[in-house]
Parts: sequence; structure tokens; C-alpha cells
Amino acid sequence: MLKRSITHCIFDMDGLLLDTESIYTKVTQTILDKYAPGKTFTWDVKSRLMGTTSFESAKIVVQVYNLPMSVEEYLLETSEMQEKMWPECALLPGVERLVRHLHHHKIPIAVATSSTRQKYLLKTQNHRHLFDLFASVTCGDDPDILRGKPAPDLFLAAQKALNAPIAEACLVFEDAVNGVEAGNAAGMHTVWVPDEQMVNVVGREIGATLVLNTLEDFEPELFDLPSF
Repeated sequence: MLKRSITHCIFDMDGLLLDTESIYTKVTQTILDKYAPGKTFTWDVKSRLMGTTSFESAKIVVQVYNLPMSVEEYLLETSEMQEKMWPECALLPGVERLVRHLHHHKIPIAVATSSTRQKYLLKTQNHRHLFDLFASVTCGDDPDILRGKPAPDLFLAAQKALNAPIAEACLVFEDAVNGVEAGNAAGMHTVWVPDEQMVNVVGREIGATLVLNTLEDFEPELFDLPSF
């Protein structure tokens, strides 16, 4: 892989920085057990939800599993369960080391998440020491975000917030396929850090600049960033 000169880094949050996906899975399966007994929340469905907005995710689940409720009713019931669990979110492997390393070397870093601002604050409340290091946070309900991933809106807004002069100097870290597609659509380089089960569903060739098993495996010097 040719070395890319990166000056700014943009991070997805859910499933990349924080282990929120296990909570989404637990809550979704609880709903299925209640309203669609015997059905399982499988990875082929989960892969379609990752990186989407709450409404889009709910719509897919309600339709795929033919649940006897509206999207709004699903969101209300799941939100009540999730809000009690968000503070339990743990940092994923390699996150703290990488974020602190980039911040120490004065590399501008941002969060770009499909989550609403309210959910971002709930999910990160026990990790403020780390998330306060990010220069900016762009959320899915910010007024200038007209389209969700795989559209590039989130990442272009993050680029603007970081005052990054050109998209190709930005490196996007993502765990979702549509997140990688959004980063590519923005003209940025992308590092894909998928769950192993996701790879089993979609394979490893989705157009990312680099694919990693975990952020612990990231080598900054590949992108002309300061090495560990």
C-alpha cells in the first residue's frame, strides 16, 4: 500500500470507538422474543442497520421481522431499554491508545456519528476524559446533515468542522460498510475495522483503503502520521 499523507482523522463512534453494538443486539433480540417468538436477530440483518439512523434501523427491523407495531412504537420501546444501558458502553480495543496518541501529536481528530446529539452524550458520559480530546463532534441530527450514510454528509461536515483543507488529507475510521462507502463518497481515505461476523456476511473487499481486525493493529506511519 502506498503511503498516504494524512493530516486529519475522523472517527465513527458506534461499534468503532464504543461497544454499543452488543447493546443494540441485546435490545433488538428482547423485542423479537416478545413480539416475534422464535426469530433471531441475525448478522445479515444487523449488517444492514450498522451506520444508519435510528429511524432507518427501526424501519428495517419492523419490516424484516413483520413486527406488530409501527416504527415509532418500536423506537419508543427500544429507547427506554437502551437509555438504561448506554452508560455501560465500553471502549473497544486500541481506542484509547490511538486517540491519545493522535491528540498528543496535535493531529486534529473528530467524531462523526449517525447517533443523535442526545444519544452521543448518553453513550459517552463515562468516557468524557477521552471524548473531550476530540476537536469536534458531528451528529446525525445536526441541522446541516441532510442525508445519512452512505451519503458523505457526516464526513464532509466533520471535515469542515476540523478546517481540513482537502478531503483526501482526511482518514475515516469505520466499522460499518455504509460508513466506508460514505467516507469514499466524501473523497477521503478509509480504514475499515469490521466485526468478524460482518466479514463473514460481506467479505473483506468493500473498497476500504485498509482493513484491520482491531484498532490495536493500526500503524500510523502507513498514512504519514507519527508512529507509536
